[in-house]
Amino acid sequence: MNDLVQQFRATAGQVDDGRYLLLTTTGARSGRPHTAILGYYPDGDRVLVVGSAGGGPKHPDWYHNLMANPEVTVETGLFTYPATAVARARERAGELAVEWVEGDAEELPFEDQRFDVVLSTFGCMFAPRHEVVADELARVLRPGGRLGLCTWTQNGVGDFFRALDGYFPPAPPFVDPPLAWGDEDHVRESFEGTRIELSIKREVFVIRHPSAEAAVDCYATAFGPVVLAREALGDRWPELRRDLFELFASRDATLPAEYLVIQGRRASRA
Repeated sequence: MNDLVQQFRATAGQVDDGRYLLLTTTGARSGRPHTAILGYYPDGDRVLVVGSAGGGPKHPDWYHNLMANPEVTVETGLFTYPATAVARARERAGELAVEWVEGDAEELPFEDQRFDVVLSTFGCMFAPRHEVVADELARVLRPGGRLGLCTWTQNGVGDFFRALDGYFPPAPPFVDPPLAWGDEDHVRESFEGTRIELSIKREVFVIRHPSAEAAVDCYATAFGPVVLAREALGDRWPELRRDLFELFASRDATLPAEYLVIQGRRASRA
């Protein structure tokens, strides 16, 4: 994180072709300044940052800091200015309750037309039958509702997944390869007949790790396909670990990963 902060300041905010800012808060316990690099969304004269902790179950440290002291410093690369943070979720509705439901992407445990918005970030693409998944996403979406998906393409993460493929038997014939979700034509064919009108664009996220060793450790403990591979391979896990290490070492622990941003809206009426 310190390297990214230094890069941000040295390049006037030009980091990974994205929209980022530096947020400096006061430590809730330490009282010392703490700087985090965050993606943000412009909202008029304000900026919106999301305390998602990468989808984790707890708020990130900077969120707790600004809850204790909302006075912060914002750096955009061109400007540095003081600001007062406002937690929108707490301001509007108190602490939000999140219901976690375990289910199957091919058979979602919800009634028809349940949701106004359906989202998946690099998740449903790993279910085996893509048309079935697309039908399920459409089924639980209300007329006029919005769909949002992010799915990896072959460019960037393809080599990573090919390294995994070499350690598993071929998938059954009915299983669609996950990276087919990165093919625009395949996505449109999967949603054909669902009454969801799609728009698709390509983006690139540069995945960075402190070292090749750190990259392998991260995926081996936090990324589902590699966690499953480590558990299933037993004595062969060191071989896969070596291949992943060599992959990341050859790229300076950096992986420019292309993905599709798939947006859609279900027709309001037949």
